[in-house]
Formats: sequence, structure tokens, C-alpha cells
Amino acid sequence: MGKVKAFFKKYWGTICIYLALILFYTYMTESGRANAFLFPKVNAIANALYESRDQMLVNLVSSIGMMIPAVLISIAIALSIGTLLGMYTHLRDMLHPVIYAFSVVPSILLSPFALLLAPTFRAAAIFLIVYGSFWSTLFGTITGIMTIDKRYLDNAATLELTGIKKLTKVILPAASPSILAGFVNSLRSTFVMLVYAEMYGAQ
Repeated sequence: MGKVKAFFKKYWGTICIYLALILFYTYMTESGRANAFLFPKVNAIANALYESRDQMLVNLVSSIGMMIPAVLISIAIALSIGTLLGMYTHLRDMLHPVIYAFSVVPSILLSPFALLLAPTFRAAAIFLIVYGSFWSTLFGTITGIMTIDKRYLDNAATLELTGIKKLTKVILPAASPSILAGFVNSLRSTFVMLVYAEMYGAQ
């Protein structure tokens, strides 16, 4: 009960804003002041959701079936490349300008190439989602590893940690705030690209 009270105490203003938006929308649609085609009434929205519930479930499963593999692939690629570039200065100096140049190319611009080169429409859709979503995680990984406090690395050297153990016990945990921040930004791009890629890969 205490957690519920604390939640409402913290977010009561946010809840009021959402309620005000709902009431405003209801008033505008019920009074006919809003365009009925663009802004249907609340009852019409509820009826449409209820009547399309089975189709929405199928669409949800299809979307998740593309999004989850794409997110896992993007995380694996971003962590692998980001860890290498973050740890090795010479490699970073050589490849970072190239990676940055590719990162500014929009995923939508690559869609014709993906459609022609990928074996299936679904593969093309997953490629577009991966390409559009892994950049933030990649740069977050690089930045996080580059800015690790030197004391952590000194302690790892004192404990004679090397290789995979040093990577998993020291480097990635220390860089995790930056990696997670990049991953959250990547998720935003993931949903945007999912909408676009479903035109190719959804059934």
C-alpha cells in the first residue's frame, strides 16, 4: 500500500496531464469540433480495438518476431565492435571515422539494396531494423569503455585479471551505464524502423 501511495505522490501531476488530454480529446470529438476522420470518437476507437483484437494479436506476434531477433543481433554487433574500438586506441583512430560516416546514412536510403540483396523480405526487414538501431549502442559502448575510471583498470591489473575475465568483471560493468543509455536510444530507433520495415517483412 505504501508503494502505491508513493507512486501516486510522485506521478500525480503526470496522471492529471494524461487525464486532461483524454478529457480534451473526448470533448473535441464528441462536440464535433475535431475532424471525425482523423480523430474518431472514443467509442469508435474502443469498438475498433475490440473487433480487431484477434488480428491485432497476430500482428503483435509478427512484429515481436522481427523485433526481438533484430535487437539481439544489434546488441551483439554493437558490443563486439564497440568493445574492440573502446579498448584499442589505434583501431579506434583508424575505424571510428569510417563507422561514423556510415552511421549518418539513413536506413530508409538502404531499403532498395536490402530488398535486392536479402534472400527474403523478412531478412531485409530485420537488416533494416538492425542497421537503424545499433548505432547508439555502439557509440555508447565505445564512449563507456573509453571513459572508464583508471582506478578500475589499475585494480584489475593488481588482481592480475586478463582476457574474458577482465572484460566481463571490470570493463563491461564499468561501461554499463553508457551502454544502457545507448541501448535505450537504440530502442527508440528500433520501433521507428519496425514500422517502416513491416511494409516488407510483415504478413
